Amino acid sequence: MSDQLDQLKAELLELALEVAHRAGALLHDGRPDDLGVAATKSSSVDVVTEMDLASEKLITGYLSERRPDDGFLGEEGACSEGTSGVRWVIDPLDGTVNYLYGLPGWAVSVAAEYQGETVVGVVEAPTRGETFRAALGHGAFRNAQPIRCRPAPQLDQALVGTGFNYVAERRAAQAELVRQLIPRIRDIRRSGSAALDLCDVGAGRLDAFYERGLHAWDMAAGDLIAREAGARTGGRPGLAPDGELALAASPGVFDVLQPLLDRLGAWHD
Repeated sequence: MSDQLDQLKAELLELALEVAHRAGALLHDGRPDDLGVAATKSSSVDVVTEMDLASEKLITGYLSERRPDDGFLGEEGACSEGTSGVRWVIDPLDGTVNYLYGLPGWAVSVAAEYQGETVVGVVEAPTRGETFRAALGHGAFRNAQPIRCRPAPQLDQALVGTGFNYVAERRAAQAELVRQLIPRIRDIRRSGSAALDLCDVGAGRLDAFYERGLHAWDMAAGDLIAREAGARTGGRPGLAPDGELALAASPGVFDVLQPLLDRLGAWHD
């Protein structure tokens, strides 16, 4: 059974790499050069939405042709149960505001679950020239190079990434939490892409990342990549990452930051 599972993971990883690359190329090559010039106009937002939908359609179409019995969960509405035990969890464009403004921090995130457990994750970042990948039990890689999270510093030397919600009231509460947190750490970073932040924890570019309000498609691939790179991930103490709180960090930082975020109320508005 172990050999069969490894074979399945290898097949799923190969498909995820290929389809993420194709979707990334579609988004990169199809983005109008002047999109950010009219960033406040509805027509620009419509273009981003169209690209988002086109990316998800490409991904689901490609995978359905090759594995017609698999299920899907996608940000743009793809949802089916499937009968194979495999479900693809897709964010066809993570970091849409960055994409709109021409910032490089956006990615395609493709994860595969088998019987409810994430076994493959790929995050394709075309403008950074990077592809992050992981298969459960087989480590994490950036392009062809293995990655590892940073050795844990003291919390006051930890560089921490986070994100903010688009709802004004929730964003204000998250800003207040940052106000309380920032004197206790080295500094805060906010990239605009949870998938890339999770990968950057795995690659040693951040000591930790946390956010409230993420969905499964935001973190499925990145969470696996961070874990396979040696990071710990979770939500509130004793829980898996979820919509209340998602946290990834070097193990020593995780042990200190998780209870602190819980005390500060990072899991509620």
